Amino acid sequence: MGVEFEQQPSVELSKVAVSDTHGEDSPYFAGWKAYDEDPYDESRNPSGVIQMGLAENQVSFDLLEEYLEKHSEAASFGNKISSFRENALLQDYHGLQSFRKAMASFMEQIRGGRAKFDPDRVVITAGATAANELVTFILANPGDALLVPTPYYPGFDRDLRWRTGVNIVPVHCDSSNNFQITIQALEAAYADAVSKNIKVRGVLITNPSNPLGATIQRSVLEDILDFVISKNIHLVSDEIYSGSAFFSGEFVSIAEVLEARNYQDSERVHIVYSLSKDLGLPGFRVGTIYSYNDKVVTTARRMSSFTLISSQTQQLLASMLSDKDFTEKYIRINRERLKNRYHMIIDGLRNTGIECLEGNAGLFCWMNLSPLLKERKKESELALWKSILYEVKLNISPGSSCHCSEPGWFRVCFANMTERTLEIALRRIHDFMEIKKENDVQQQ
Repeated sequence: MGVEFEQQPSVELSKVAVSDTHGEDSPYFAGWKAYDEDPYDESRNPSGVIQMGLAENQVSFDLLEEYLEKHSEAASFGNKISSFRENALLQDYHGLQSFRKAMASFMEQIRGGRAKFDPDRVVITAGATAANELVTFILANPGDALLVPTPYYPGFDRDLRWRTGVNIVPVHCDSSNNFQITIQALEAAYADAVSKNIKVRGVLITNPSNPLGATIQRSVLEDILDFVISKNIHLVSDEIYSGSAFFSGEFVSIAEVLEARNYQDSERVHIVYSLSKDLGLPGFRVGTIYSYNDKVVTTARRMSSFTLISSQTQQLLASMLSDKDFTEKYIRINRERLKNRYHMIIDGLRNTGIECLEGNAGLFCWMNLSPLLKERKKESELALWKSILYEVKLNISPGSSCHCSEPGWFRVCFANMTERTLEIALRRIHDFMEIKKENDVQQQ
């Protein structure tokens, strides 16, 4: 952090600054740190840590690069000085109309045209992280709670809680039904919150489920919507992986369910989406909130002034997303590549004796290593995770970091590396499993 000064303990900071709700003590973030300190590189550091904890989509970068090479005008202003000045000075927190229109159209396209989106309800934010926090600020007061089904993305502990003061009440799902959300689990979590005098403001779901890599069935979405109606609370549907549903026809958006119901009770439903996963552009920091509630849209737009996206980024993406030939080609090829990559890791793990839950979306799989645990406890899971991280040199995420109630499950990402690197990672896992088998034989 540059020059260090002697810290005086009498100097106080805010409660937010000293709060531990950011979640950086999670194994999820510790794995990132281990990777940053010793990153794998095939030429310069072949024994380094391979990053399998980061859900990035790098399988279709070549398609994006090809588009930019053919449409260089999209990324520049050329000789249009007036256009440059207009965008350089733009401070409208509504965002560029052309971008909001293109974004709404792309959201429809990603969902197979089965849902419609009004550009005037699209609120632009600097990524899904900002979108989720912003929605939380709007729906809940400090001390209130959101119900979040487990296992869930470890970053939610930061995004939903840290600055808002809102609590997360976990909705515990289990492997008996492949961690599918049930009304019984929602009711139990709601009752637990009420017993502690915690006011529940809403339910946040991720569809496709993160980190399970599976889409939520329409019947389950119907049940969840009925549940929030019965409790008079909100439903936030995080659909940032909707375009990575790599088995056609699998993904069902909550927007489709609302449309089928003629938008009855739609004012309680809000969708979060971004281009980080589907287009592999996390560095562009492009997220959206789509709400059917007029007051939420108005408030979100006002608050989005703290999380604006540069006008030049909006201009570039408006051009790209408006090109139907490109988007149709990208969606088709990207899904096919993710499907192939998914089968590559699933088959590779199965060949080493490791099973995963069946997935159909996302950039990861949910791997079962519970047979390797000495005890079915969190401590045993973390001991296994440390061995894989520091000895096998693979950064994977232990289920406990995702608040999974069953020890032994791990999230493994497969789209943030080359096929060659994935092959090396699978070879390391194979060797690790062989050593485990030899040790088990010797101990018998």
